[in-house]
Amino acid sequence: MPLVPIDSPSDQVSVMLLADIAPKHRLWGWSRIVKGPQALRGQKQLRFAKVMGSGYEGGFGLRPSASRQGLFAVFNTREAADDFIDQSELVRGYRQRANECCIVALRTWSCRGTWDNNALDVTAKAPVHGPVAALTRASIALGKAPAFWSYAPAAQDSLDTAAGCQLAVGLGEAPFLRQATFTLWDSVAAMDAYARTGAHLEAIKAAAHNRFFSESMFARFVPIRMEGTWKGRHYG
Repeated sequence: MPLVPIDSPSDQVSVMLLADIAPKHRLWGWSRIVKGPQALRGQKQLRFAKVMGSGYEGGFGLRPSASRQGLFAVFNTREAADDFIDQSELVRGYRQRANECCIVALRTWSCRGTWDNNALDVTAKAPVHGPVAALTRASIALGKAPAFWSYAPAAQDSLDTAAGCQLAVGLGEAPFLRQATFTLWDSVAAMDAYARTGAHLEAIKAAAHNRFFSESMFARFVPIRMEGTWKGRHYG
């Protein structure tokens, strides 16, 4: 699907919600994952949604987290995205049941690839100043999964120490095969420095050469609204 020009009439806005569910509410949290996009049924102007688990402590390994999870939703308008954040019963439920909850509203300035055959409209120009965010997601070919995961530890270690990285979380629709990474950076330069060097660059080269993915999407965003807390850090 081609990218939408900057001067297109699209007002699309994406929302990333991250939550660390309190122990006494973890059954509720797991039920959101089981329900998946049905948990957002009835939201106005909703185009696309995913409810995902996370790696241990919000990381990228195969060990799942018992409490951390994420929700990614795409709305046709800014108004609908704001209404979801401010008025929806689902977001209210996360806020009431989570020890930490962080919400970021995003406009896309670059998108390559698709997620379940859905691409994101480009509705922002490439930013001059930060912060910026990135989302990478992939459906990993079954026979290539062990090779893919062999690159994960080094890439995670380099991300944990990357200069300018404000937030990084590993998410997944399904264990082992359908994975995503969401990151927030001080600037485009900081994001590019990580993406184009070291273990991450080696992982990207290996993925392309060995065709690890049956489908993938790489998107970059301008945050237009941030609020909440994640791993002890406040955003907003």
